[in-house]
Amino acid sequence: MLKLLVAVDGSAHARRALDTVVRLAPQITGGVRLVLLNVAAPMVYYGELPPFELEGVERAQRAEQDRLLAEALADARAGGLGDVSTQLARGEPAAEIVRVATEHGVDQIVMGTHGRGVVGSLLIGSVAQRVLHQARVPVLLVR
Repeated sequence: MLKLLVAVDGSAHARRALDTVVRLAPQITGGVRLVLLNVAAPMVYYGELPPFELEGVERAQRAEQDRLLAEALADARAGGLGDVSTQLARGEPAAEIVRVATEHGVDQIVMGTHGRGVVGSLLIGSVAQRVLHQARVPVLLVR
């Protein structure tokens, strides 16, 4: 069985990555085990927030992560994938994708790319590019 991690963030790029896995899964001998991951970037605060406001912001962020994962899970199951789990994390997205992939022993990471090209990646940086450099397993980038 091939174990894949798909990074989901609600973007069209991430949806295409998941759609690609759903489309290719029937062709994979032994089946696919899927881990869906959403990473919330750390929040940056300037000044002070009362504790109840901070908790509210964190609750809203967690609710959004849960919503995105539930949507991706429903799409995966609707596409015929039965062995699917979800995982959420908080931190620098590329580092967390690689960390979770390692912890779950996945065979491959699948993620969408914004397709900014070389110049855009040099100027802006890219989560996909950082995952490519840090991952110890193959990375499939879907455009």
